[in-house]
Amino acid sequence: MRKGFLGAASLAIAAVLAAPAMAHDTVGPVSLTSATGEAAGDVDEASLKALTFGKWGVDLDARDTSVKPGDDFDKYANGAWFARTEIPSDQASAGVGYDVYNLTQRQLRNVVASAPATSQVGGLYQSFMDEARVDALGAKPLMADIAAVAAIKDKAEMARFMGATQGTFGSTVVSGSPYADTADPTVNVLWLGQAGIGLPDRDYYLTDGFKPQRDAYRAYIARTLKMVGNADPEKAADAIMEFETEIAKVSWAVADRRDVGKVNNPMSSDELTTYAPGLDWSAWFAGAGIGSQKRLIVTEKTAVRDIAGLYAKTPLDTIKLWQQFHVADNAAPYLSKPFVDSRFEYTKALSGVSELRPRWKRGLTLVDGSLGELVGETYSTQYFPASAKAKMEGLVANLKLAMGDRIRANSWMAPATKDAALAKLAKMDVMVGYPDKWRDYSALKVDPTDLYGNVKRSSAFEYAYALGDLNKPVDRKKWAMNPQEVNAYNGGLENKIVFPAGILQAPYFSESVDDAVNYGAIGAVIGHEVIHGFDDQGRKIDAEGAVRDWWTAEDAAKFDAAAKAFGAQYATYEAAPGAFINPDLTMGENIADLAGLEVAYDAYHRSLGGKPAPVIDGLTGDQRFFLAFAQAWRDKAREDAVKQQVASDPHSPARWRIIGPVRNVDAWYKAFNVQAGAKYYLKPEERTKIW
Repeated sequence: MRKGFLGAASLAIAAVLAAPAMAHDTVGPVSLTSATGEAAGDVDEASLKALTFGKWGVDLDARDTSVKPGDDFDKYANGAWFARTEIPSDQASAGVGYDVYNLTQRQLRNVVASAPATSQVGGLYQSFMDEARVDALGAKPLMADIAAVAAIKDKAEMARFMGATQGTFGSTVVSGSPYADTADPTVNVLWLGQAGIGLPDRDYYLTDGFKPQRDAYRAYIARTLKMVGNADPEKAADAIMEFETEIAKVSWAVADRRDVGKVNNPMSSDELTTYAPGLDWSAWFAGAGIGSQKRLIVTEKTAVRDIAGLYAKTPLDTIKLWQQFHVADNAAPYLSKPFVDSRFEYTKALSGVSELRPRWKRGLTLVDGSLGELVGETYSTQYFPASAKAKMEGLVANLKLAMGDRIRANSWMAPATKDAALAKLAKMDVMVGYPDKWRDYSALKVDPTDLYGNVKRSSAFEYAYALGDLNKPVDRKKWAMNPQEVNAYNGGLENKIVFPAGILQAPYFSESVDDAVNYGAIGAVIGHEVIHGFDDQGRKIDAEGAVRDWWTAEDAAKFDAAAKAFGAQYATYEAAPGAFINPDLTMGENIADLAGLEVAYDAYHRSLGGKPAPVIDGLTGDQRFFLAFAQAWRDKAREDAVKQQVASDPHSPARWRIIGPVRNVDAWYKAFNVQAGAKYYLKPEERTKIW
């Protein structure tokens, strides 16, 4: 149930819901292309510096002051930037998120490309960058795995293979990993949920609006199977699409998958076998390296049951074709150019991106995902000074104090509920920059001449690392993100908030800018993560991290009514032609955006100590605060990427993460003199007040 701050299309840094819990992903498709000709490690030192706007933190030249703030605050704050900005051909969007991400990529390249080939970091990077060797091998590294699937004799053996694929290439119709128990969050149990589809979400199979993406996927399946020697790839592609479509039909919608009440379905392994016959669960668990479980959490309960039934009635030959395709698909980024190009031909239909990222960036993605904390230790030393850590910790402490003030001042909440909320806030751990203890990667073998093998060994190493937590005490000091990641998250059942060093750079955060800017940018990020502990799902989790109703019935009803009214606003926002925001899917993130902004605003005024803020370049402190917030979210995205986000991401697109919150904040109206008649004006009684 971890909740990340940044959405997939707005910043192309995903924090998407995956069974069994919240997971995070790195930027963009990991397809490969030819090298750009840039020399490894050839990084200009000036390009490694943070992207501070102007003299004090706001990009005054980005504004379009011909637009009234109340008519379109996004265009008012960022309109001139929109007009002059083109989205790079290898990106799904352009904006602050990508700017900071690209900065971290240059910083990481400075770290990784200089590592000797005899080191794990240098060896893994070199194995990826040796494009000539990878191309010369062609499909050869893959074929033993394709043959292993072909040799599977029955469905019990296939179930065992599926369980094992969680640590290698391939796919499974259900997936699982350890996470804190909903009843006893001090212990990790297995969370098990739906899987089995290759498109981003079930809606891609079931709605007419995604037919172009569906067609591109089917064509990719056929190309891939032809490349691995299938005699009738078109017929095979049809069979695979039919199988995945049937899985999609019984899969849960992503909005339901974020509901902690719905996904909290504990049972034992024996009870699962009785509830969901059709899949040989003992074989699947054996393949996954998991023994019989007295307690596990089945997330998408009916989907797991129905997928097991589909597995039982689907011919083994069809499942083998499906498995061979997914083995090749997952391996494609680490194979020769024909595989890479074929995969990109498909993925560009999802994002609208027309050009692959440079090979060095994709090499960094591999290193980052495989040796993240090993790289992160050096990265943090070079790019995140102790002074920045101390300043950020001070900001977080002030935000928590401001949140406490808001809880105590809440006009509609009963004293008992307030006390429980304050207890949860007090116990919320804060982690800034990097973990206190670094991971040990010494057991991972890296060969600079064996890219395919390196990726397989790394996948197995990561899976074993995660599985090592099963039925063990929860280590709340562990991080679910690398220090260099441009993101942040709330740990859900772990009741903690985490801010990696990657996001703690300008224009999100700087030691040298105006305080109003830091509070409007990173302050809203901090507030967002704090509020996740109290959003529509976080409010169902108590101070210890257990799923428990700690609200009075009256308070819960008032919260739900306010959330429903807030959601009705978002349902009117058309993010792309025909693609309206789903308030049920985005509710938690929208609440965190709004209340997080309000907490950040209160904290900013708290920091002033009762003194008036100075006027800078004709802008009041409040104006600078809201402008910094809007410019931290500035983003120009491709239509296909926005549609994908609306369908599958619990975060609203960036434009509505600006307009949606501010129009509900009284102080914004006062700061910019927004009056009745403005396009996004709301009467005071219509403005949502939750926290």
